Amino acid sequence: QVQLVESGGGLVQPGGSLRLSCAASGNIFSINTMGWYRQAPGKQRDRVATITDGGITNVADSVKGRFTISRDNAKNTVYLQMNSLKPEDAAVYYCSANIRQLGRLYDRDYWGQGTQVTVSS
Repeated sequence: QVQLVESGGGLVQPGGSLRLSCAASGNIFSINTMGWYRQAPGKQRDRVATITDGGITNVADSVKGRFTISRDNAKNTVYLQMNSLKPEDAAVYYCSANIRQLGRLYDRDYWGQGTQVTVSS
């Protein structure tokens, strides 16, 4: 089995920073693209940023210049550094990873349980 466990969410004032982490564990052969998505109440889940196993990043325009995605392949972990947070950034943030398990011939997407980010004064 594979698990993605997120951490680092919480309450922050506008203009503040948070760093989210997501660690993948389990029966893993390889991890391809990892990413962060977010979902605010009553809205669809949107892509925030993704990073390939080679380090190529893709960041949504709404957070470009404020959020940075990175990963540590040795730790199977992806990070999201969020700076200059705005109230509209408040959402549940989900980690996703495209993973091939040991002994399998196909890749599939896995999701974390989500971590709440609240931006409020």
